[in-house]
Amino acid sequence: MDLPNDTNPDLTSQQFYHGTKVNLKPGALIEPGFNSNYGTNKKAAYVYLTATMDAAIWGAELALGEGPGRIYIIEPTGPIEDDPNLTDKKFPGNPTKSYRSKDPLRVIAELTDWQGHSPEQLNAMRENLERLKQLGIEAIED
Repeated sequence: MDLPNDTNPDLTSQQFYHGTKVNLKPGALIEPGFNSNYGTNKKAAYVYLTATMDAAIWGAELALGEGPGRIYIIEPTGPIEDDPNLTDKKFPGNPTKSYRSKDPLRVIAELTDWQGHSPEQLNAMRENLERLKQLGIEAIED
């Protein structure tokens, strides 16, 4: 699915994931307006989702908070758009299949059989995120 300019991808042909450390049950809604799991922990204007396990794993591993990372199969309840934090800014063409929405995401199920990144990869990513933070580069929330 190549969506460089499409702001409403075909929701019927994709399985979507959300990585976090929050313990949720099937049917729960992940909604904007709560403190973000990333950056300065400000109120999030969007909720984020991906169609790739790797991006979901990063979300689960890098989320703020205690406890294990969790990955949920989710269902968008409204329109989704390419995540400008990744699309065409870092990864032209959206190969991470990362999206955001102003509408809630409904939890369908939790995936428990996934392999995280190596400690070296995780440390390198955290160091890179810290460098960006020191440079004043934050997530796009417009």
